[in-house]
Amino acid sequence: MAEPGGWEFVDCTETVHRLYHFLDGELTPDRRAEITRHLDACGPCLEAYDFEAEVRKLISDRCHDHVPDHLRERIAAAIEHEHRATIAAGIAADGDDRAGSSN
Repeated sequence: MAEPGGWEFVDCTETVHRLYHFLDGELTPDRRAEITRHLDACGPCLEAYDFEAEVRKLISDRCHDHVPDHLRERIAAAIEHEHRATIAAGIAADGDDRAGSSN
């Protein structure tokens, strides 16, 4: 339902449902603007937003798992191995395509 001025009306249920997407920056600029307008006008939704933002900040500040260096190295090596295998498979597939087209 469009509001005067062409803005889309966003209700409380949709606003609260989209808070995580809003906080993660996953909404389109238009949808962010709609949610922001709703939060500016709706105290209960703004309180829900403030609560979720504070929980995320608390988790971010307090939950810092340290990944051992040897595990990081193993993961990086595995990713590099997969990357090289993918490239090699692509080169082999291209070579097969060219060999087949010359027959």
